Amino acid sequence: MTMWHYTKATDNRIGWGEHSGLGKAFFKIAIKNFILLQLLFLGLFAYCFGSLYQQTEHTHNIHIAFVDYDGGAIGASVRAAYESLKGDSFPTLLDAAPDAFPTRDDLRSAVCDTRYWGALYVSANASSRLQDALGGGPPALAYDPSDAMTLIWNEARYSTVADTAVLSNMQTLAEAARVAYTRTDGTGRLQRITSPEAFTVLASPWKLRQDDLQPTSQGSRAIYNTLVIILILIQEFFYLGAINGLYANLKIYARVHPSRVMVIRFLLSAAYCLVGSVCVTGMIWAFRAGWDVGALQFGQSWMVLWLFAHLNFQVIDVFTVWLPVPYVPMALIAWVIMNVTSILLPFELSPAFYRLGYLFPSHEVYQTLLDIWSRGCNPHLRYSLPILFAWWLVSCALSALGVFRRSHYAMLAEEAQAKQFSDRVTTALAHERERDAMHRRQRNEKEADEEGGLDYRRGHHDQHQRQS
Repeated sequence: MTMWHYTKATDNRIGWGEHSGLGKAFFKIAIKNFILLQLLFLGLFAYCFGSLYQQTEHTHNIHIAFVDYDGGAIGASVRAAYESLKGDSFPTLLDAAPDAFPTRDDLRSAVCDTRYWGALYVSANASSRLQDALGGGPPALAYDPSDAMTLIWNEARYSTVADTAVLSNMQTLAEAARVAYTRTDGTGRLQRITSPEAFTVLASPWKLRQDDLQPTSQGSRAIYNTLVIILILIQEFFYLGAINGLYANLKIYARVHPSRVMVIRFLLSAAYCLVGSVCVTGMIWAFRAGWDVGALQFGQSWMVLWLFAHLNFQVIDVFTVWLPVPYVPMALIAWVIMNVTSILLPFELSPAFYRLGYLFPSHEVYQTLLDIWSRGCNPHLRYSLPILFAWWLVSCALSALGVFRRSHYAMLAEEAQAKQFSDRVTTALAHERERDAMHRRQRNEKEADEEGGLDYRRGHHDQHQRQS
């Protein structure tokens, strides 16, 4: 089958050499959308890339508390190493007095409350234990290098970022401190080391021990703040498109009372988002790969993702109600990119301008999820949940108002269509009556002509008889 089989495709069409207002209107709209889409995507690319710009140079905004419970050579080595590493691309080490955090649990609480991204501390009497071990003998054999220095951190909090910005940099600091300790002869015994056990201790005087509040090392963690959010948004958009198409095809807005339409749409969208959110949560749990989260965290994650999905369903519905059709896809892609950009990185690693991301529901849902997954160690619910509920309430109100707006214009369209149909019927009837009248006139004229012809023939016959 070739294009020549479609013979009607070229009938009564405007050719290349012909001109009409249609072509002018087409190019005017096409060029307008060409410019708008290019500017939109240029702006979105700039916005997204700008949030990641010079990420490493903002690492100094990552604050790590340092507490020296020992007060000896190891702490001095850490401070000396930090002075050599300090810069924009290295976390800021905040030296805190032991009195501010009397116990390790106080440090854990400070990290859990997100006052710091992590806390590095030197154990009490660590320097004296190291000094005894460098003397050789039983102290060297009993020495535990992982008992000297500990890092407290929460890997669930932007895990891919924390791995590099917190853990890797603190490991670098610990290694630099070992070099500084060796170079400065911290305990004053390095020159007198003779036993093999002491040399073993000197080779590895300490190992950075981790106190990870919520280990999060599974591979799927990389998409929790990207694809998961994007797919939820797209999932709502497609179902909304199907629902709106169904309502339009069945002319629901012109046939059913708006309040009933509003309730049915709300219940249908809530049920759809409920099922969709449990599927998303189920996939996160199915591929958690030993991640220490349980049934309580599953239920809480499901509920907050349900709220997030439903408010986005309503927000996208607001786009379709209040924006002209050509601008709806533009609004959708802008909404997706700006939401995802708000959670690509912690605000500490982005320019200050991007703190406007606090306004977007994706940032708040991710903060809430981090709090759930780490069992309260991201306590930002005081603002994240109110912002989410505010988005939900406003979007529900505008979406409900949109039902009345659609119903209003649907009735106007029905009335216009009915009037147009009535006008066509009236015109057709008038035309039919005019045609009937014309037919009657023609028939009368014909009958008159026939009667006139008959009278003429009768008169002619009578005259002929008289002449005869």
